[in-house]
Amino acid sequence: MDLFSLSWTKLRDAVQKLPGEDFAAPSGCAGWLVRDLVCHLVIDAQDVLITLVSPSDAEPTHDAVTYWSVSHTPPTGQDPLDALIVRLAAAYEDPELLKFHLSDVGEAAGRAAILADPAAGVGTQGMALTVESYLGAYVWEWTLHHLDLRAHLPHVPEPPAETLTRCREILETIAGSAFPTSFSDTDALLVGTGRRAPTEAERAELGDLEIPFVLG
Repeated sequence: MDLFSLSWTKLRDAVQKLPGEDFAAPSGCAGWLVRDLVCHLVIDAQDVLITLVSPSDAEPTHDAVTYWSVSHTPPTGQDPLDALIVRLAAAYEDPELLKFHLSDVGEAAGRAAILADPAAGVGTQGMALTVESYLGAYVWEWTLHHLDLRAHLPHVPEPPAETLTRCREILETIAGSAFPTSFSDTDALLVGTGRRAPTEAERAELGDLEIPFVLG
């Protein structure tokens, strides 16, 4: 629960400090500019609000790790939903409007998470989870997108070290094996989600480890 609040606060703070011209820079998400990524965060915040008021009495079917889908190929940005986000982001025109909307909805999502009962059940996308597991899954979402935000904007601060470490744990659980200790948490996440290709030296260290391309 604490990592959710930490990762979400740091990500929103980073967005609010971006100058307008940065919104036209590419992001770490294939096919998306920074403005598209920020628009996606608005939708994410809405999803958090919707899920936290969607109670479920069912036994949990998923947790913070199994919430995520895994592909055998890296993302391409050609998914219809990806294209919809691009059109929605373009409609904002002024980056300040995107900042305002993220601040408004994002703060509400953050407050709702703090007020929620961690043991309560919620339902989303055909899954049943505890609130704690659901918010734990979003630590992955916020941290990876924080890396996406700074992919071509090195002046953007890095995500919190605690959330990077937690996301590496999630990645290694999904992969079924630990990444080499020579990989920083950031490098493990970037390579392990297809955001960048491993160098020849990294590929050699990875050996037979299959990169899972976790979809977030």
